[in-house]
Amino acid sequence: MRIHFIAIGGAVMHNLAIVLHRKGNEVSGSDDKISDPAKSNLEKEGLLPETLGFEASRISADIEAVILGMHAREDNPELQKAQELGIKIFSFPEYIYEVSKNKQRVVIAGSHGKTSITSMVMHVLNESGFEFDYLVGAKVPGFDTSVKITEEAPIIILEGDEYLASPINRESKFMFYKPNVALISGVAWDHINVFPDYEEYVKQFERFAYTVEEWGFLTWYMHDAELKRIFNKYDAKVRTRPYDTPPHVVRRNVTYLQTEFGEIAIRVFGEHNLQNIAGAKNVCNELGVFDEDFYRAIATFEGAANRLQLIGSNEATVIYKDFAHSPSKLRATVQAVHRQFPAKQLVAVMELHTFSSLDSDFLSQYEGTMDQAEVPVVYYDSETFRQKKMPVLKEKLVKEAFANPRLNIFTDKQSLEQFLMEQNWSDKNLLLMTSGTFSGMDLEVLIRKILNQ
Repeated sequence: MRIHFIAIGGAVMHNLAIVLHRKGNEVSGSDDKISDPAKSNLEKEGLLPETLGFEASRISADIEAVILGMHAREDNPELQKAQELGIKIFSFPEYIYEVSKNKQRVVIAGSHGKTSITSMVMHVLNESGFEFDYLVGAKVPGFDTSVKITEEAPIIILEGDEYLASPINRESKFMFYKPNVALISGVAWDHINVFPDYEEYVKQFERFAYTVEEWGFLTWYMHDAELKRIFNKYDAKVRTRPYDTPPHVVRRNVTYLQTEFGEIAIRVFGEHNLQNIAGAKNVCNELGVFDEDFYRAIATFEGAANRLQLIGSNEATVIYKDFAHSPSKLRATVQAVHRQFPAKQLVAVMELHTFSSLDSDFLSQYEGTMDQAEVPVVYYDSETFRQKKMPVLKEKLVKEAFANPRLNIFTDKQSLEQFLMEQNWSDKNLLLMTSGTFSGMDLEVLIRKILNQ
């Protein structure tokens, strides 16, 4: 087929383009901004657009399908030309469903943890010899792309995002997959730029629960207040099984699962990751993985990229990077590192970068989220506000929102770097949390300086 991607630079979009190109399709694409790793990945495959921007001339009648990214707008000239020519237009979740209709579809949803749980399921199935396709929002060790689509695999594992599918189809992405097996990890308000009303946000997950195919299987975290409310009245013809935090113990900075097969050391940590493991186990059991095989495989799981990822260490200091940006993710990640290393002080640095985190009305949701860090730090760049066309937050408002008198606030990269270099890193850990880049900070240089202090 000849397929054109509008907004090819997205994390999933560019990986899907690469996969379809490798399968022999003629693939083209466009975007007005493409950053790494998408830029390098597309260039290596010969798919990087020669020029940035959107031009109607790129669309011709011989294109058989257009895959439209959420980054595009309704008045995009390429989209309008494709509509005029009557070309079939898909959002990427619509396209994924189209090519997986005959597979067993497994969808992992939730406001937090969905990337980690999806990665865990992928890792266990891979270690257990299963053939499967997948779509996940991060790089997972052992997998060369974040998307795999084949004709042969009987199963597809999908990270189910509640964000909107495309500018012309404003349904949540996970509404298109119609899972046979599903998981919901929890509900905590996010994406207020498209769900400004909390009840409307929660409703997306309730609607998703009813998309599970008849006599399918759905597992969910039993202590989430919103999920308890949803499942107290759930009346679909679907088998359900809640999950809890599994028994465990932490010794000498290592977490051990306590199982019927004895204690099993794992490489990830934190209560949220333990809950993720319990959910992943329910999914894997449903797919035919025995408990003993699950535990053997999960013991070697190292985590997905940027999800409590170890990026540096010496005898005195460990440095982690995490994608945490929403209040629930921030609280869970700070708590996890604090509890895993109780004898060390924690310097936790969080960048306000998403629409929600930069919104003055949403900011109060962050109250108390960094209290377990001995040195809590919040960073934001005024340029981010300009790019998103939002008013710049005043430091006083940020301090009041987090309600932490120890909070340090920085608004320029150099001051933040200097503050971190002035710390005494003896028996002190660093946790960096962002969905951005700290304004392009060179983390490799920073890590070397800290570890060689």
